[in-house]
Amino acid sequence: MNSDTIQILITMIVYMLAVIGIGVAFAKRANKSSEDYLLGGRSLGPWVTAMSAEASDMSGWLLMGLPGVAYWCGISDSAWTAIGLAVGTYINWLITSKRLRRYSAKAGNAITLPEFFSNRFHEKSKVIMTIAALFILIFFTVYAASCLVTCGKLFSTLFGLPYIPMMIVGAIFVLVYTILGGFLAESASDFMQAVVMIVALVVVVITGTVAAGGIEAVLNNARNVPGFLDFFGVATPITDAEGVQQVASGVPQFGEAGEYGIMKVLSALAWGLGYFGMPQVLLRFMAIREERELVRSRRIATVWVLISLSVSVFIGVMGRSLFPTALSTASEAENVFIVLSTNLLPPILAGLVMAGILAATISSSDSYLLIAASAFSKNIYQGLIRKKATDKQVLTMSRITLLAITVVAIFIALDEDSVIFTIVSFAWAGFGATFGPLMLFSLFWKRINRAGAIAGMVSGGSMVFIWNLLIRPLGGIWDIYELLPAFIISSLCIVIVSLLTKAPSAEVQKEFDEVRTGA
Repeated sequence: MNSDTIQILITMIVYMLAVIGIGVAFAKRANKSSEDYLLGGRSLGPWVTAMSAEASDMSGWLLMGLPGVAYWCGISDSAWTAIGLAVGTYINWLITSKRLRRYSAKAGNAITLPEFFSNRFHEKSKVIMTIAALFILIFFTVYAASCLVTCGKLFSTLFGLPYIPMMIVGAIFVLVYTILGGFLAESASDFMQAVVMIVALVVVVITGTVAAGGIEAVLNNARNVPGFLDFFGVATPITDAEGVQQVASGVPQFGEAGEYGIMKVLSALAWGLGYFGMPQVLLRFMAIREERELVRSRRIATVWVLISLSVSVFIGVMGRSLFPTALSTASEAENVFIVLSTNLLPPILAGLVMAGILAATISSSDSYLLIAASAFSKNIYQGLIRKKATDKQVLTMSRITLLAITVVAIFIALDEDSVIFTIVSFAWAGFGATFGPLMLFSLFWKRINRAGAIAGMVSGGSMVFIWNLLIRPLGGIWDIYELLPAFIISSLCIVIVSLLTKAPSAEVQKEFDEVRTGA
């Protein structure tokens, strides 16, 4: 390990200690009650709400997955995905946040998403709660695995150490931090990490643009690759049987531009639908201290997302200009941000930028672990298995669940060649289709009933697996991102089943009207 690498390591250690310090600072308050541990006592301010929501949402995917896609095959896939995410972010904050904050407090002061859905329909048998909690456990375990892959790739690339031990070290750090502080520590540190992430992106893009000779030089290089800058085309790297891009005379080889048709555009834009079902974002809506402060949070979140997504895509394009042959597989391409940082920046500054990747990973993985743990401990353990469990026992079970989920996520993340973008896209689709339609109909349609809610969750979550594993591999017109068809099918099931079964009780409808009017 040379002196530059040691300086980077020291900088990252200092950052990690600061994050742990936040966890320790909030540990006492977090342990007062399960509501404080899992939702922060509904005490978040507008800045923390906005920045923590977006930081926990974007994860290391923002700094590695998205630039990696742009580096490997051009801007079409990454840019349309970014557009869908930006639009989805704004609409979610605009139409969902206020109504959910109000409704979650009205519906039995719900502090988890499964609890909100269950209370929304006044169910006694807790079927909705159980199904929702199980889907959260499944998809957040996959999500957590994507974060561990990010940690493994980051430390392995930086320090030349084996991937698996580095991934496990990252998992242990995230686990300890999450156990210490709970939701408040997570949200407070996520605010800091959102700042670090966007500063890291801006620093790298400015430094890289200067090194490349300016924006025009970067774009001219990209124009030499067929389809690289096309919104309706895609660059096609020529690879061998093992997926390694071929290089001739120091130049990476590309074939003719591929077609990026309307169905692929719709698939990429469909990422925006996922926001309506993202627990890590929706919980921030529920946790803000005042409903009126969500207007400011929306503006902050939208600006952050627009800047970070556009810069992230451009970093992939810039990386292909500066280091055209450094990353020869789709998996390696996700290291473009690391390659740029370590080659263009002084060691201390590079360490801070690397801390940006770590920040993105921590801010997401702690959210995923905490929400998944709360789904089991609060909704399954206390809700079904041991209904008389004390608050202390719920907290203990939350921490045991955190450990179990982390172990499973480690096993999923063992494959060093995993592509972060692919893992995230599956989990994103899972949440978007399972909870997105149900959230929108629960907040805005009075006629939705318990049967419709169950049908929507089961059909949406199941269709994500069916489409991804059985239908999409058929190719052609079936090659559509699974979130789009699953979201549509879930919505149809909610409407059809609700209309064919008994209307909600007068009590449920009255509560809906009171939330709608703000009574």
